[in-house]
Amino acid sequence: MDKILLDHGSGGLATKRLIEEVFLKHLENPVLSRMEDSAVLDLPPGRVAFTTDSFVIDPPFFPGGDIGSLSVHGTVNDLSMQGARPLFLSLGLILEEGLEIDVIEKISRSISRASREAGVMIAAADTKVVGRGQADKLFINTSGIGVIPQNVVLGINRARPGDRVIVSGCLGDHGAAVLLSRSGLPFDAEIKSDCASLNGLVEAIFQAAPGSIRLLRDPTRGGLATVINEIAEASNVNMEIWEERIPVRSEVSGVCELLGLDPLYLANEGKCVVVVRPDAAEKVLEAMKGHRLGREAAIIGEVREKGAKERPQVLLRTRVGGVRMVPVLTGEPLPRIC
Repeated sequence: MDKILLDHGSGGLATKRLIEEVFLKHLENPVLSRMEDSAVLDLPPGRVAFTTDSFVIDPPFFPGGDIGSLSVHGTVNDLSMQGARPLFLSLGLILEEGLEIDVIEKISRSISRASREAGVMIAAADTKVVGRGQADKLFINTSGIGVIPQNVVLGINRARPGDRVIVSGCLGDHGAAVLLSRSGLPFDAEIKSDCASLNGLVEAIFQAAPGSIRLLRDPTRGGLATVINEIAEASNVNMEIWEERIPVRSEVSGVCELLGLDPLYLANEGKCVVVVRPDAAEKVLEAMKGHRLGREAAIIGEVREKGAKERPQVLLRTRVGGVRMVPVLTGEPLPRIC
């Protein structure tokens, strides 16, 4: 057995062997190993956060990660942005006939490693097989469950004038890494995806400034610019961000200059945007910098009051002192980024 066959999706012996010899070898736990049609879970008290996501990234392996680790990190982060403690994930894989078993093995190991690091359990899983040309190697769907502590209340509509905007690190790493991996463009500097689970970082900032966090967002597709516009619209405020304070690696800036891209719109898979009360901004920043995923964190902007008759808008104060509007992303500069 070295490649996926249609028989692996039949539900018969080939399916059983694929599950036992590839998936359970890496993902076994007391809940998943029962091999029942659904998982029975014990949840601690609190409000439940529930999310689902699908991953179709091309290529499935890229510098700094792969579709397996990305599926775990992305789902954990969606829960974390609600202030939830992620607990359980489900995993659904669509496999194309002819895909090498070695590829599935590598991705299973990656999923196992990422879930252990994030402290979450794969509680339910499923595989389906489609014919050649009916998928591109493999797609993954996940769902996640987490519990929100009683004292945590977040919302995209909670930004208030005077609040500070913090980003947890350098922007655009994931988008640039996938772009270079896909295109094969010659580029001397190595750029790796920032793919990571943020639940530990989120826990650190809540401990540092309880009750002071207005909202959290992860700037994935559409990047920082799109997320900031979504916050402005939902909270009915203006947002001002400061170009000179936005952390972007020189290598990523170089890729953007070469290809005519803007790092503000590049995807990230291990960064978060925090809107926090002004009196707690420095505490949150210090807590971020004390965590391995937040060492390059920076306060990059402020929430502003808007005029009664104007629409919410995002303004970028440039390095030379000018001001320009930052619109929502239009078009798709880099499809299948996650």
